[in-house]
Amino acid sequence: MKKYPGFVYVLCLMLGDALAIMASFLFAYFVRINLDSRPFYFEKTAWDILFTGLIIIPAWWVILGLLGLYSRRVYNKRAHFPEIIRSFIASVLGTMVLIAYQFFFKTSLFASRAVALWSLVFCFITLVAIRLIIRQIRRSASARFTTGLKVIVIGNNKNTERLIEHFVDFPEDGFRLKGIVAGNSFVPEELRKYQFTSLQTALEKTDPDIIFQTDEYKAEYIYTESIKHHILYYFVPTESSLSSHIGDIELIGDTPAMLVKVTPLIGAARIGKRIMDIVFGLIATIIALIPMIILWLILKFSDFKHSPIYSEYRLSRYNKKVKIYKFRSMKPEFSGLSPEEAFEKMGKPELIKKYRAGGDYIKNDPRVTKIGHFLRRTSLDELPQLINVLKGDISLVGPRALVPGELRDYGDRSLLLSVKSGLTGLAQVSGRRDISFEERRALDLYYIQNWSFWLDLQILFRTVAVVLTGRGAK
Repeated sequence: MKKYPGFVYVLCLMLGDALAIMASFLFAYFVRINLDSRPFYFEKTAWDILFTGLIIIPAWWVILGLLGLYSRRVYNKRAHFPEIIRSFIASVLGTMVLIAYQFFFKTSLFASRAVALWSLVFCFITLVAIRLIIRQIRRSASARFTTGLKVIVIGNNKNTERLIEHFVDFPEDGFRLKGIVAGNSFVPEELRKYQFTSLQTALEKTDPDIIFQTDEYKAEYIYTESIKHHILYYFVPTESSLSSHIGDIELIGDTPAMLVKVTPLIGAARIGKRIMDIVFGLIATIIALIPMIILWLILKFSDFKHSPIYSEYRLSRYNKKVKIYKFRSMKPEFSGLSPEEAFEKMGKPELIKKYRAGGDYIKNDPRVTKIGHFLRRTSLDELPQLINVLKGDISLVGPRALVPGELRDYGDRSLLLSVKSGLTGLAQVSGRRDISFEERRALDLYYIQNWSFWLDLQILFRTVAVVLTGRGAK
């Protein structure tokens, strides 16, 4: 999942849609003011119109998303008609929602009904036009510069030959054939330069983004390998299994393929989550700014020799190391040491077993300062991680950031590293230190496989309650 098919393309579509909506909104006012002779009165300036346009863009994005206009199954079709029809419906719905908002809240988004009508017409035209332009640019760039997602096709099935020929003949679809693991009878002679004898060899030599499997041989093993290497896995179902499929079916050329998702947090959902992180992260940072300054001064005056901010490397999405910031809560002589090393250094090795048996916690931890105990109990030591959220290192909500080596012997570490780590998460609001390490990991896995915007909002609200009440903090 390091690369999701169409991720950059969806970003371009969203920016293009925003441009189309703004242009149509401004052009509607221009036509009404300069080309329509009927009298009307309103006091809006050009800046008022521009600001109004910026306000309505998120509402239009939601409508476009609900209509599937950011879905590969719609924008990747060779026929333009479905995308055109949905764009028209989006234009109508968007205009109706804004008219209703204007009516119920007594605002003046539209100076007259003519502006609303012109906005609808121009929005539809510009949406379709810009999307067609972006689609053509994508096709031309893919064909000319051989860009695209690197693909391995595996399986002894007639669909193998159909898929690999499609990838070679239509590079503008965004896929680039890099490997084939199949018998000679399923690989055209001119394409055998891409052939490998095993999946492992193909993975090592090609560093793919996607695996397409066309038969059921060792399917569980191949899917596990895709998770381990953080790449997408498509399974091409047989005709009999199409009626009972679980997953998203899309056409690759004329071959149906099922995307087996590790997490729903891919594609447009990932973009939406990042936008939510930025918006809520900025709000939280503004609210927390003065408390953070006060805590920084308190920690600095209590220890002039060391920085009040402590940083350490943790593992986040795709096993990426990120530097996480915290207010210093541990005594400087133990910073950077593992619990085993710290307890050995202070001459109390007997605490190691007690610490691990307690779910990586012991009461009155001698490594922690007096102020540090207060910071950890109130979770105030986590506030600097808002900087990590704004930088994109972590998300507001997600699994706990892992210490390198912490899950060396843990079987599901690839799943845990399939999404960004979080400042808070389901495990933190479900008991924090009151639940075991295994229970926390199980909750993290549940979050990864059942993510939704609503679940994120629930966790954020529960986080506020947990911090204020101190439930589960030690």
